[in-house]
Amino acid sequence: MKLLLDFFPIILFFAAFKIAGIYVATGVAIAATIVQIAWIRHSTGKVEPMQWVSLAVILLFGGATIALQNETFIKWKPTVLYWLMGGTLAAGQLVFRKNLLKSLMGSQLELPDNAWRVTNWSWITFFAVMGVLNLWVAFNFDTDTWVNFKLFGGMGLMILFVLGQAVYLGRYMKTEEIHKP
Repeated sequence: MKLLLDFFPIILFFAAFKIAGIYVATGVAIAATIVQIAWIRHSTGKVEPMQWVSLAVILLFGGATIALQNETFIKWKPTVLYWLMGGTLAAGQLVFRKNLLKSLMGSQLELPDNAWRVTNWSWITFFAVMGVLNLWVAFNFDTDTWVNFKLFGGMGLMILFVLGQAVYLGRYMKTEEIHKP
């Protein structure tokens, strides 16, 4: 359910784009993100900082897209989010000497420090590459191709990356022995 909620704005953006174009789709994405944040706040009582950042970015870049009737702004939005996420992880590691992934997930996942470091740098690299890839598709192909990439390419690459992370982290997972009576 959480995964569906996370992709709710992008799925609605995609559908609205196919029906009514980029400007209506951008308005739908803004509204969907506001609804998403309101729902999260209502159901859990807490909205994560990155979710607030995501709302601010869609309001800023989506608002500029609609107000100026220029789709360039909305095309930059995914890259800005990717780079903010990667930059936050990198700043945590390099400036504050703190692995933010370990801070977020350490209570759920027991890994050696080296595995946490590799995982953190893998995510930083993934976000950096995804930001560049988004810009390459956005400014070398038509808007329809970019929208398709945003949903299917971006999601597909994220799923492949997460599966790769699972394989890498799997070697550190402890398995419980099954005792037969």
